[in-house]
Amino acid sequence: MSRRLVNITLDNVEDLPTRCRKCVFWELDPVSMQRAEDTGDPALEKEAWISSTLLEWGSCGKLVYVDGVPAGFVMYAPPLYVPRSVAFPTSPVSADAALMMTAHILPEFQGGGLGRMLVQGVAKDLTRRGVRAIEAFGDLKWEKPGCVLPAEYMLAVGFKTVRPHHRYPRLRLELKSAVSWREDVEVALERLLGSMSPEGALRPV
Repeated sequence: MSRRLVNITLDNVEDLPTRCRKCVFWELDPVSMQRAEDTGDPALEKEAWISSTLLEWGSCGKLVYVDGVPAGFVMYAPPLYVPRSVAFPTSPVSADAALMMTAHILPEFQGGGLGRMLVQGVAKDLTRRGVRAIEAFGDLKWEKPGCVLPAEYMLAVGFKTVRPHHRYPRLRLELKSAVSWREDVEVALERLLGSMSPEGALRPV
């Protein structure tokens, strides 16, 4: 079984799960997202976001393939490139951090260490580029898969709360610690990324 981790580009964006391909929850502010869904083309908007982010900042996502088949992905970017981030009550994201927007492993590929592979790829990429930390908005009342990651799992894998909230705390993981995660943390990451179903991963919270 071969595994391959690559950056998300305009050449492979079609390999995102169909519903994720058309989801612009993070890439647009709430008003613009609704407009795109009602009268526009969300998939085109997502391509435009990826294109501009790649040109101005660089890699903003990773795809993992198993035997040539797309098996999962993760997306991340500086907070200035993620309009939805300012809509959260615990914003803004720290200036020295990149925001982990969303992540997903297809059900048939869960349990094989792909979550660990994705997140370690992000950590290595960001460390090399001088980013000090990864931050994320967690959902403390998470009940079903959605665009916001479950806070309890984020805390279990080493993220720390930097701004508390009864629903959407802002969490942070220092990259110097991310590169030396223990095996139990990596297993927890796999549970986190594998807990999202294809349909639920797109549903705005």
